[in-house]
Amino acid sequence: MAVKIRLKRMGMKGKPFYRIVVADSRTPRDGRFVEEIGYYNPVTDPAEVKVNVERASYWVKNGAQPTQTVKTLLKNNGVIE
Repeated sequence: MAVKIRLKRMGMKGKPFYRIVVADSRTPRDGRFVEEIGYYNPVTDPAEVKVNVERASYWVKNGAQPTQTVKTLLKNNGVIE
């Protein structure tokens, strides 16, 4: 099973809110996921990001591939270098 760390879109139209989730790469963007490890709110100023560092580093060490946006968020929070 190829696992990805990606964003799951939530919120109203025009006011996006994202959850950072670990999911099988074959599932849809907002579909089933394995675990929720944080959230990202780009609407606030500055953007609000909360990540469970322990779980994120666990998944990265076990081969989960973060998407480009999630990789940037994880770098800013010190999970990956």
